Amino acid sequence: MISLNRWVMLALAAAFSIYHVVRGIMTLGQAGSPWPSLVAMALYLAATVLSLWPTSPTAMPGWLAAFNLGTAVSVPVLVTSELDPLVNNGYATWHVAAIGTLMTIAVVRRQELVGWVGVIFLTVQSILWCGLGTSVQIGITGSLMWVIIASVLTRSLVKVSRDAENLAVAEREAAKWQAAQDAHQGERRRRLDQTAVRALPMLREIILSGGELSEEQRVESRVLEAGLRDEIRGRRLLNDRVRESVLAARRRGTTVSLLDEGTIDDLPEAELSRALDAVADAVDRTEATKMIIRTAPSDTDVAVTLVALGPSTDPAEPGDSVRLWLEIPRGVPAEAS
Repeated sequence: MISLNRWVMLALAAAFSIYHVVRGIMTLGQAGSPWPSLVAMALYLAATVLSLWPTSPTAMPGWLAAFNLGTAVSVPVLVTSELDPLVNNGYATWHVAAIGTLMTIAVVRRQELVGWVGVIFLTVQSILWCGLGTSVQIGITGSLMWVIIASVLTRSLVKVSRDAENLAVAEREAAKWQAAQDAHQGERRRRLDQTAVRALPMLREIILSGGELSEEQRVESRVLEAGLRDEIRGRRLLNDRVRESVLAARRRGTTVSLLDEGTIDDLPEAELSRALDAVADAVDRTEATKMIIRTAPSDTDVAVTLVALGPSTDPAEPGDSVRLWLEIPRGVPAEAS
């Protein structure tokens, strides 16, 4: 539909423009010499053809706008130079409607300033040539009205187009927000379901025992609580292998903390899987009382760091000592120290 409307508008504008030239040709006999009018017609036709070229962009380029303005200045001077301003020239003043049409095209093609300058020059030149009353009779007011209407309509259409574009952007943002909300709700439901599956057996035992748990059940409850906390704080640091390794380490009495700070969210799945397998291997083989596993800052080459602490074997330095310091870089094998 848009393509059809464009072709229809171009055809109407071309027919209207040619009509002005035909009128001028029919009244060449009224001019003292036909040559200035013929040159004016050639200029006008060239400007019209270039302005209505079907493959042209909507916004008229600067060089063409300058050519149209030059045509708007030259044509009235050429035509009126061979006409008598004191007589009724009839259709011999074809240039008034022609330049009005050309300037209207310039306005529609987003060269409003050129359109106004051209039609104002036409108006002033006509008044100086034949006076205000005769200028009105030869159609100056019509040319002015065309440019005014074109300016109003073009501005309105530009505003409508801008509003439509803003609406489209708003709709895209709303769609993104809705998708994020849906993803958040889906993740929330998944975590709640996962929590329910893992916690319900222990909760059932607590209820059945009236809150009187054995030491083994208490340990298992603490392990379960830590595992549920991992799902919130560990996020991308968790896969099935890491969960199993951390669970086994906690049952051995190791305190394990997982902290995902969001710096590996863009890590490819294959690379992330390799990094988490390295974490699981380290947890399985390391005897320690405390482990801290966290994602590294995004501005480094390291993906994940793991620190394992255990009782110091040096009497001079009581407390915990580092049993393992592991950095798992992005895309290369892990290095331990």
